[in-house]
Amino acid sequence: MAALSLTPRALYEEVAELIRQRIFSHELEPGSWIDELKIAEEFGISRTPLREALKVLAAEGLVTMKVRRGAYVTEVSEQDLRDVYHLLSLLESDAAGVVARTATSKQLKELQTLHTQLEHAMDNPERFFELNEAFHMRLLDLANNRWRNQMVADLRKVMKLNRHNSLLKQGRLEASLAEHRGILDALLARDASASTERMRAHFSNGLHAAV
Repeated sequence: MAALSLTPRALYEEVAELIRQRIFSHELEPGSWIDELKIAEEFGISRTPLREALKVLAAEGLVTMKVRRGAYVTEVSEQDLRDVYHLLSLLESDAAGVVARTATSKQLKELQTLHTQLEHAMDNPERFFELNEAFHMRLLDLANNRWRNQMVADLRKVMKLNRHNSLLKQGRLEASLAEHRGILDALLARDASASTERMRAHFSNGLHAAV
């Protein structure tokens, strides 16, 4: 691999993103040791920006630093998943209620378009994952609370460590799509209560599939 070039963002942020994507794709498996020397050589960089990148990933919960043993991809326990899904349920169900009350017709149309794309991605799990997250993040943007957005973004990074195990379970993609349709229908009807409850149920079902 050619040496990385410095872009307007710091080199360690580029490195963090590359490693983050390897973790999400399970190229770096949960619990695996991160070979700093090998990665530094592969990227054509010194170990200083690599170590800074690992600090960023550790702060996000994706990497665990062990004294005198180095960095490891975080292993997510069942309790971790329960805690993460619980918080996401609270935050995103509240956001759904806000959007049902305040979104413009044009904004709701954006969510409808994303859902249509999601329906067409059923035979492409990776694309489905991307659109699924895009729907959730756009809904959060429309709810217009940057503090909630930051919290959800961090929690979703941890949830992605287990993403393939949950959405790829038999029938979960179809169930998730149906749940999204129910959420969208409630949003289009501007039913804040139903939007909140259906989003909460969506996360409850997701947790059941994940553990």
